[in-house]
Amino acid sequence: MSTGSSAQRRRATVAGRRLSLSNLDKEMYPATGMTKADVQEYLRAVAPVMVPHLRGRPVTRKRWPDGVGTAESPMKPFFRKALEDSAPDWVPRIDQQHQDHTTTYPLVDDEAVLAWFGQVAALELHVPQWRVDDAGDPQPPDRMVLDLDPGDGSDLRDCAQVARWCAELLDGMALTGIPVTSGSAGIHLYAALDGSRTSPEVSAVAQELAQALEKEHPDQVVSRMDRSARRGKVFIDWSQNSRSKTTVAPYSLRGRPRPTVAAPRTWEELEDPDLRQLECDEVLRRVADGLDPLQDLSDSDAVA
Repeated sequence: MSTGSSAQRRRATVAGRRLSLSNLDKEMYPATGMTKADVQEYLRAVAPVMVPHLRGRPVTRKRWPDGVGTAESPMKPFFRKALEDSAPDWVPRIDQQHQDHTTTYPLVDDEAVLAWFGQVAALELHVPQWRVDDAGDPQPPDRMVLDLDPGDGSDLRDCAQVARWCAELLDGMALTGIPVTSGSAGIHLYAALDGSRTSPEVSAVAQELAQALEKEHPDQVVSRMDRSARRGKVFIDWSQNSRSKTTVAPYSLRGRPRPTVAAPRTWEELEDPDLRQLECDEVLRRVADGLDPLQDLSDSDAVA
């Protein structure tokens, strides 16, 4: 990213696109002092590994215009589906028909769109498990996701154990599970698909898997949506495979008090008794070192 000569860094060229940047010294994460400029730098650095997981997927943004606040005084974000009126005309977009209306969503095809998201404080980027084709028509899902969420009395290590059980079942279906610590409380487990099944069919398979594990490990796993049943257990949320649902994208920042990230992990890391969520500086070092555990899924996406 190259910026203009203004000391306020108001204009920039990113991937050949011109955009205006403002309030770059605003603290987005007061707990660490991470500014809007730092968010831009993070997005620039992870673009090569992040964009492949966003490309072709309508993006719902979760925005914190005034920063995330602190643990004691968190700022309230808002979800944004429709493309902002202020969006540059070079931001790719797609119209999606809902039951009673049509929404124009942004698409991500390069680093410049990520930079614009950073400008409007869209810290979290959420996408479905399907893509649109060149004509803008939704295609069958090219991946399955299982969202492992710890209930009260459970923690990330419990999620790691359930992720291993899930991976064993996926392996029996000739699918390879790849874990992503969510940056929030749990783990997202992804598996690449060949695009031959519909969203309802993939959701049904994911639900069956979750129910099978609940039956096999009733004291550790729950697949029901009832929150009262989750205490001391890990909830396997299979519903995010629905065509209407989204999951926070791999490598997305999270709007937590500290700048945690939905970070792809190795299975060896999940064995660590001190397993925890990763923050953006740690993810930047991993990317710089060439560590991208989700590379296989990215390769699968590229040919889907």
